[in-house]
This record gives sequence, structure tokens and C-alpha cells, in this order.
Amino acid sequence: MGENYNFVIMKKNIFLSTVYESIIYLFYPKICLYCNKPLNRYENIICLDCFTRLEFTNHATWKENPVAKLFYGKVPLTHAMALIKYEKHTLIQKLLHELKYHQHPEIGQWLGRMLGQEILKSPYLKDVEILIPIPLHPKKQKIRGYNQSEIICEGIKEAIPTLKIYTDVIVRKIFTETQTNKKTWERYQNVKEVFAFEHEEKIKNKHILIVDDVITTGSTIEACAKLLLQKEGTKVSAVSIASPA
Repeated sequence: MGENYNFVIMKKNIFLSTVYESIIYLFYPKICLYCNKPLNRYENIICLDCFTRLEFTNHATWKENPVAKLFYGKVPLTHAMALIKYEKHTLIQKLLHELKYHQHPEIGQWLGRMLGQEILKSPYLKDVEILIPIPLHPKKQKIRGYNQSEIICEGIKEAIPTLKIYTDVIVRKIFTETQTNKKTWERYQNVKEVFAFEHEEKIKNKHILIVDDVITTGSTIEACAKLLLQKEGTKVSAVSIASPA
């Protein structure tokens, strides 16, 4: 009697929840962030038509991919990859711009979950234990409201719950200018001494995955990786949502 009653109540709650969601969707439909078309109940952030515009890479299983090659002769990463090919004036630029500057953390979580699924496919990242988002200077993080790389890490962790996110191992000690219009050497000079250890004991003998939103020249990843590799027994890899490489 008790079990049947609980089952009926559970079904009733599910039904009411579904009805409520349908009413909310009817009056407040979600809109595709790119084309402004109403999303159906099974679409998220962008519609299926726009989703097909994203140019996914196969970097997870491709050892000598273009992103990995950015670091050859600079820093010995175990692996490096991007989820999506980055080009200006495209959907991925729009998504990342909304994530960074227009208070849409849900975009980072959504992209992070997809990145996490790709990480699971990689034979080079099987032993990764720690995610470290590229840190923002506190002043810049206060302006944005959050660190977009940390939001991406949260999405990755949804796909791979065993991973740990450490935001207190390295910090950005110097506020730097934007990297957008700088050349490769200028980018590296701009960031090479801006990071510092705080709780380095957490990463000894670990495989660490540095996470960023975009890898352009790789200068920021390089600076962080060189610092992390100073700790005994560490291995370092890097991933990003997108890269023009």
C-alpha cells in the first residue's frame, strides 16, 4: 500500500513538473543565441541548425595536431588539443564572446561538457587527475564576475566527475594588458612572469590539465606549464574550447 502510494505520488509530481515546464516554455521560449530562432525543449544554447556550423576537431586522438605543434620546442606537454576550430565572425567566436563579456556562464558549462566527452576519448589524457583553469587577475575577474576557464572546468567535471578542479595552485600576480593584438613574442613577454605558485604541494606526481577558452599562440599555456613542470613528477597537458591553429 505504502509503496504503491509513493509511486503514484512520484508519477504525479513528474507529470506536474512536465506541465509546468511546458507552460514556462510556451510563454518564455528559449532563443538560439546565434540565429534567434526559438529552441525546442531538447536544444540548449543554440539550435540544431546552428550546432552543425561548429567545426569540431579530432585533436583528442590526434597526437601531432596543430595545437600540440604550437608548443614544440617550447615546453614538453604530454598532449594539447582544442575542441573546435576558431575563426573570426563565426558562431564559436560569438559563443565565446558571450561567455566572457555578457554574463552567460551556461555557455561555458555546455561547451565544457562537450570538451569533457572528447577528453574521455583521448589515450593521452587517461591519467589526468587535476584541472587547473588559467587564472585571471582578481581585478579582471571582479569586472567579469567569474573566470570563464573555471566555468569550462565545471562543465568538464560534469562529464568526468573524478577530476579535481584546483583554483589555488597558481595565481596571476600581475595585471596584464589584453593579448588580442599582440604578436607571438609580445604575448609571451606579456605573460612569462605573471603567474606564481600558491599551493604547489597539491600537484606533486600528478598529470595536470590546464584549461583555457582559446589557445591562440599558446603563450599563456606555455608560461603556466613551465611553472607547473618545476614541481617534481608532474606531467602537464592543455585543452581549450577553440583554437585558430
